[in-house]
Parts: sequence; structure tokens; C-alpha cells
Amino acid sequence: MEHPKYNIALIVGAGEGLSASLARLLSRQGLRVALAARKVEKLGALCGETGAKAYACDATQPEEVERLFGLVEREIGTPDLVIYNASGRTRGPIVELVPADVAQAIAVSAYGGFLVGQQAALRMLPKKHGAILFTGASASVKGYAQSAPFAMGKFALRGLAQSMARELSPQGIHVAHFVIDGGIRSAARGEPADRPDSMLDPDAIAESYWNVLQQPRSAWAWEMELRPWVEKF
Repeated sequence: MEHPKYNIALIVGAGEGLSASLARLLSRQGLRVALAARKVEKLGALCGETGAKAYACDATQPEEVERLFGLVEREIGTPDLVIYNASGRTRGPIVELVPADVAQAIAVSAYGGFLVGQQAALRMLPKKHGAILFTGASASVKGYAQSAPFAMGKFALRGLAQSMARELSPQGIHVAHFVIDGGIRSAARGEPADRPDSMLDPDAIAESYWNVLQQPRSAWAWEMELRPWVEKF
């Protein structure tokens, strides 16, 4: 059974945590990795560790996203794996939310995903090969109190992923959305002593992304939902 082969990965919305785990895993698998974020200074250590190259980009700006893909193409090569990890959020009672802040949060979570997905698809369609992955959250399927902007953005991102999967899968492009239903463990955010394994390990999440990427096209998943094993749902 033939498994797909990917060569160049672009992770948009890169930082510590899941993005770093993905960069490490993909580099170990032999892929060349490009990382994009609004502030690239924080990516220096990760680039040194993985051999990745960092690019500054505001994913909500069409011209910056187009420029990002052009730079990656010229300096590394055309990405055949693109991962969108960026999220925007603002919290508060619905009557107190600032409209401009809400618009920005939705733009980062959803509109940026569209812009990145569009540029990725433009480059993958001629070769009928590639993968576009979107990182969701509990808010992709559950709207929590005082978190409407995050739910609005993540619901929209999930709809984008589902629509793109139905359009692009028959053309050889694997589109998948990941519902990360729980907190992700990090150096700054550890688990309570009385609740071990109650948070998701970012390295384990990255392995699940890789497993989806290895699926034969006769059995592609468009969505995977991940949560700690101790959670009741």
C-alpha cells in the first residue's frame, strides 16, 4: 500500500507548543520546514534546532500571505504540506465585547485560514498532490460562555476545512481539520498534581497529524478529534 510523500512543510502561526512539536517531527521525517509568524524573534531557537527557516507574516493580510508563499517557493521550494495553526481570541460578556477586537479575532482564526488555504491550493492543484491541515479547538464544535469570538472563528475554520476537503480531495489534495478538545501541556502550563495526563501532550498531537498524513487516499479522514484519555465526554 503506497503512502503519500511530502517534502516541504509550511507552518503558519508558529510558536511554542504544538507548532514546535510539528516542526521537530517533520524535520526528523526528512521534510524541509518553513515557519511563519507575525513575530519571528521567538522562533530562533526552534529554527536552530530543526533547520527550519522563519518568515514574518500577518496571516490576515492577503498581500502578506501571497508574499510568504512566494518567498518560501524561491528560498526552499513549493510547500506540499501546509498547516494553519493561528488563532485569535478575545473574551468577555457579549454586551461588553469590542467589535473591532471581535473582527480581528475572527480574521485570525478563520479568514487567515482561508487566505493560507487558497494560496496552498493554487500551488497543489497543478500537481494534484499535497495536504492542507487546519488546527481547531474545543470551540470548533462547542461555543462557551464569554468566548463567542473564539467559537465564531473556529466554527468558521471548521466549515472552511470541510468545504475544502469536499472540493479538493477528489483532486488529490488531502484536507483535514483537527479538533484539539482540551488544554495543551507546555512549560508555562502544566497539569495539576492531582490530575496527571489531564492535558494533551503536543508531541502526541503531532504524531496524530503525521498519522493522518500517512493515510492512503482510499481511506482519508477529513477530521480528527483529540482529547486526554481521562476526560469524560
